Amino acid sequence: MVAGAFPLAKLLTLGARQLSRPLAARIKAGARASPFFRAYICLPPAQLYHWVEMRAKMRLMGFRGAAVKPLNEEAAAELGAELLGEAIVFGVGGLCLYLEYARQTGQARRREEEQAAALREVGEQLERLREELDAMAARLPPGHAPGHAPGNAPAASSPAPGGGHAPGAEGGGAGHAPARPGH
Repeated sequence: MVAGAFPLAKLLTLGARQLSRPLAARIKAGARASPFFRAYICLPPAQLYHWVEMRAKMRLMGFRGAAVKPLNEEAAAELGAELLGEAIVFGVGGLCLYLEYARQTGQARRREEEQAAALREVGEQLERLREELDAMAARLPPGHAPGHAPGNAPAASSPAPGGGHAPGAEGGGAGHAPARPGH
């Protein structure tokens, strides 16, 4: 039913991704308030991001070699906090994706191992049956063809002399007793 189509692992992954957003918002608020976090965690990536973005925009517009003015501290702290929040959401999503991949590859590996074990077992059974067949064939008296039970002649191996009928069977058809005169 629905439980089989929507595994618990996927539900937990979705929950972790949804919980990462409020967590990222709290970290952003803390980053804005803490001077250490602001100076060493938020500002350097924000300034780098701003520099790369502005250089790309200026090259697209045809300006070469123009200097990029750094962001002021407040704007850089805000941009750094946003980048940090997005990095956390992206990181949690990537981790969930990796865990799902690892889970599926583990299941596939277990399935392949089970199939290989079943195949080995079938091969071993086949080998045992061959050995039993060879042992039974060795116990047969000479003159019996392997594959036929003793006392059972092959159905039409060679025709009998005299037109292909068994001796004593005169026109009565196969499997019928010979006709007696006077009846």
